[in-house]
Amino acid sequence: MLAFDTSGPWCAAALLLPDRVIQRLEPMEKGQAERLVPLLEEVLAEAALNWSDLKALAVGTGPGNFTGVRISVAAARGLALGLGIPAIGVTRLEALAYGLPRPVLVIEDARRGQAYVQLFTPGGAGEAHLADVVVPACPATGSSAGDKALPPAMPLAEAIARIAATHADRPQPRPAPFYLRGADAAPPSDPPPVILP
Repeated sequence: MLAFDTSGPWCAAALLLPDRVIQRLEPMEKGQAERLVPLLEEVLAEAALNWSDLKALAVGTGPGNFTGVRISVAAARGLALGLGIPAIGVTRLEALAYGLPRPVLVIEDARRGQAYVQLFTPGGAGEAHLADVVVPACPATGSSAGDKALPPAMPLAEAIARIAATHADRPQPRPAPFYLRGADAAPPSDPPPVILP
């Protein structure tokens, strides 16, 4: 299982093997589209594996950076199609909660004074939503969970791989970006050019 994520200012990958996990995390504000596939090839080379050895792919679907999420989801869908293997999408919120005792509240910075919030209990996951103010009533994790936040149980890409591995034995929908709000980019305000006959 090869997992990767570019939903934030990073390019992360993890290769889940029977006896170990090979991981990479490269902080970067931009350039994920150019760096992702070479990074994945480096991880495979370290394990002495080829693309054809993979049984499945896992990808972080967000929420996060609009363009970053689209980069990794598009790469996962394209690679899965080309390799003839499944690609499994996992949200960043689910990955952050993975391996932590339940209940746990994930609170991730969504910018503009808001946070992405999702509660995970022993019975399952609550609905992910945007919130202006969050006062956790149970243990919390995430970049906006405060000073007493629980640290993630493992790196993000590894959690994505481990969650996807639990779903690999049944059909999954194609990965799709998980957005809780629209893109920050606005359409151009200039009128379109006049096309002459």
